[in-house]
Amino acid sequence: MTRLTPETRQASAAVDAVRRVSVLGATGSVGQSTLDLLARNRDRFEVVALTAHRDVEALARAAIDLDARFAAVADASLLSALRERLSGSGIACGAGDAAVIQAAEMDADCVVAGISGAAGLKPTLAAVAQGRRVALANKECLVCAGPLFMQAVTRAGTELLPVDSEHSAVFQALAGAEIADVESIVLTASGGPFRTWEAGRLAAVTPEQALCHPNWSMGRKITIDSATLMNKGLELIEAYHLFPVAPEQLDVVVHPQSIVHALVAYRDGSVMAQLACPDMRTPIALGLSWPARMPVPTKRLDLVALSQLTFEKPDEARFRCLALAKAALAAGGLAPTIMNAANEVAVAAFLDGRLGFLQIAELVEQTLEAAEPDAAGSAAFDLETIIAADAMARRRASELAPVLLRRVRPSLHSA
Repeated sequence: MTRLTPETRQASAAVDAVRRVSVLGATGSVGQSTLDLLARNRDRFEVVALTAHRDVEALARAAIDLDARFAAVADASLLSALRERLSGSGIACGAGDAAVIQAAEMDADCVVAGISGAAGLKPTLAAVAQGRRVALANKECLVCAGPLFMQAVTRAGTELLPVDSEHSAVFQALAGAEIADVESIVLTASGGPFRTWEAGRLAAVTPEQALCHPNWSMGRKITIDSATLMNKGLELIEAYHLFPVAPEQLDVVVHPQSIVHALVAYRDGSVMAQLACPDMRTPIALGLSWPARMPVPTKRLDLVALSQLTFEKPDEARFRCLALAKAALAAGGLAPTIMNAANEVAVAAFLDGRLGFLQIAELVEQTLEAAEPDAAGSAAFDLETIIAADAMARRRASELAPVLLRRVRPSLHSA
């Protein structure tokens, strides 16, 4: 398996005066942060293509503001609406999955892959196949199809830069190191809004409460994943595919302040950490400008004002999604694909009031158990097999969700 090593991580020393950039998922949280940076640095970047799922208004507004060449909306029924909003701008547009892939394949120096969930797999693979730079903000690509994805990166000679704050931190902490000298990689987690809650209180958590992250401003799905600690489990799987270490060399520590984003421990006792105030524009900027660094208008770190940084072990008994993700990583095969699909179904059901907070982990676990024969075997799956496993897991999770709902306390139905 090919993963990021000191050799494959080397970027070209030449930095283009103007970089051509496409943004997949331009209206999401990562996309909006990326657009903010592009708008602030118009002399450094040219926007090639932007995509969105359904938000035609925001997509058209961004495309016109940044003078994009092409805009695509994933929902094919919204083509007329997009054409109307772009009328007279000279910006070409399209709709549907093929149009999003067309955007990913356009001639750009860097594609920011920010489409949320497994829906981002095909477009991101299309971007990878072009053999240029992909700034990866979609962890599900690696969770669902890690070996296949990294093989595609190697085959195309793509420069892959992680944009998740934790993986960007590892990328920086590994700079110039020999991987044989690494003892462990530790990702940090804020612990989410319920870090100090007793187990009994978690059953009554509402979507509104879970969406109030203490440190980060993110999209709805990833915010719920942060509350359950599933996000950290997904990031462990992502880290395994990105960096050439064994699963037992990866760990998670809860760090409520979200200042230290990851740590790399070396065999001489040294520990390298990357610190920054919690703002996604910092790792996105690195993905856009590496090997150079660009100015970013983020809050600057003041350690004296902070006065202390604290760390604690995650409670996998209260937040079982992290344990489930670790087990899926250990199991390999299609287990991570199935787990991710079930989690997407569970989070959507929770946000819609059709599932309780604790039932998110239950639904993921039951889906994995029901799909156990399908999850076994080699990790060398093709894309069609991965997509079929994802669809199967979604069907099973959707069938199991109503059964779990009947066990939720009546108070949750009225919440």
